[in-house]
Amino acid sequence: MKKAIIVWGGWQGHEPEQCAGIVANLLREDGFAVEVTGDLGIFASPLLAKADLLVPIITGETLERPHASALVEAVRGGLGLGGHHGALATSFKESASFRYVSGVTWVAHPGNIIDFRVGVTRQDDPVMEGIPDFDYHSEQYYLHYDPSVEILATTTFTGAYDPAARNVVMPVVFKRHFGAGRIFYSALGHVAAEFDHPFMPLILRRGLSWAARR
Repeated sequence: MKKAIIVWGGWQGHEPEQCAGIVANLLREDGFAVEVTGDLGIFASPLLAKADLLVPIITGETLERPHASALVEAVRGGLGLGGHHGALATSFKESASFRYVSGVTWVAHPGNIIDFRVGVTRQDDPVMEGIPDFDYHSEQYYLHYDPSVEILATTTFTGAYDPAARNVVMPVVFKRHFGAGRIFYSALGHVAAEFDHPFMPLILRRGLSWAARR
């Protein structure tokens, strides 16, 4: 049985503990043994590198440099890394090593909570199979992302809330490889209620299963 570790913490506006519980249930339904913790000290544990999947549901916080370096090497060695919305994109923003391995950084969400369209660009990929383009109501994330990512879905900014973003096409869902490790990210899921959307949790659970250690 594959082992997943979910670590939650940081800014409470993203409802990290509630989201961690929901994600844990999704992973258990997919056959994972899941450990959920709010103790960021887990990043100092050698058990992390022995897991198959790490899901940080963390906004902000600080990751010590030795722990960040160990995490990079764990992913390089095969540990899967995945998350949604603020997870990955807003976790440990001061850590260059974490930014390097996660491949994504949140920088803005013009208009805050708005309606926007998600366009599926890779319906041939198992993560997005059978999922059409869909409407979504949340923060439309403007991201800085690694050029190595494989984009599975995008959104286009209209410029209504910031003319600087007009017609910018931005990834919403992507995956990438990092050595033997796999990384998955979905920008959807600002709060726990968004897991009620028909496609948001489906995309996430498929993506996390894809990211888990092979």
